[in-house]
Amino acid sequence: MKEFDPGDNAASIVSVTDRVRGLTIGMPVTSVHFLGENAAFVGAEEEVALVNGDGGISRIAVHSGGILCSAFDGMRLAMGGDDGKLKALNAAGEVALLATDPKRRWIDNVALHPDGAVAWSAGKTAFVRGGTGEDKSFDAPSTVGGLAFAPKGLRLAVAHYNGVTLWFPNMTAKPEVLEWAGSHLGVVFSPDNKFVVTAMHEPALHGWRLADHRHMRMTGYPGRVRSMSWSVGGKSLATSGADMVIVWPFASKDGPMGKEPAMLAPLQARVSAVACHPRQDILAAGYSDGTILMVRLDDGAEILVRRRNAASPVAALAWNSKGTLLAFGAEDGDAGLLTL
Repeated sequence: MKEFDPGDNAASIVSVTDRVRGLTIGMPVTSVHFLGENAAFVGAEEEVALVNGDGGISRIAVHSGGILCSAFDGMRLAMGGDDGKLKALNAAGEVALLATDPKRRWIDNVALHPDGAVAWSAGKTAFVRGGTGEDKSFDAPSTVGGLAFAPKGLRLAVAHYNGVTLWFPNMTAKPEVLEWAGSHLGVVFSPDNKFVVTAMHEPALHGWRLADHRHMRMTGYPGRVRSMSWSVGGKSLATSGADMVIVWPFASKDGPMGKEPAMLAPLQARVSAVACHPRQDILAAGYSDGTILMVRLDDGAEILVRRRNAASPVAALAWNSKGTLLAFGAEDGDAGLLTL
């Protein structure tokens, strides 16, 4: 891959735009996931658009209002809505009702565990349903900002104001609180189960090393971090929030403590979405001006996937499990599939 400046003459740009199948989803896209080989584009309101390998689009009604959150585990796509319902969609296009909030509160966060457990939140309350089908709940000190299951064991990270609570739903042990002042929103565990990282309401990330609760401050962003993605093997964490992709190192036992991040693929636009390749040290980055680049992590080399389209920022990116398809969607409903 050759490095390039997207402002250069088009003839000099290494590009795979000719391999992209353009799609018109017809609704604002908030996230995208692969159900088998079908790309599932989650809309902001009511519906999911399933796109097959031939580009055929089928619209599936899921909620009776806005879709507020989604999570994917390789088999099913779970979504929460402002109708107070949690629903799941499978590869056959079948919709199942998982839960209804008794107070009809918005379901604004959801997480899935590889063993089939599901977690969701409404207001200050987080719920977990394990393999037995029994629901267990935990009341956070404030509105839940994000949920994530640990990669090992049934442990749930609940982000909230002033920190994160680590909760074992199947144990009587008191939940463990990781404190840091401020509002914590999105939360992720590192794939090796050694770190927890949150995206904050302010333009920063905060992390903890789980072995000793040592803090990791990751600051310097001009805007909020709304998208995070672990590289293959969890060696680094790619993030949005700046006019370049900020990639924090996590290969050592200290993670990013005392280290500077890599800063890749700078443009005159802010990064709005990132998605790391499932098998190679490559990531896809979408920008606020509609540009999409593929970037090699080791040397920052770039390839153009989508040219500028200032009408709408890139809202969602996802690879299929083999890393042979990249799906993208913009806030205005323009979308596409890249075949590699």
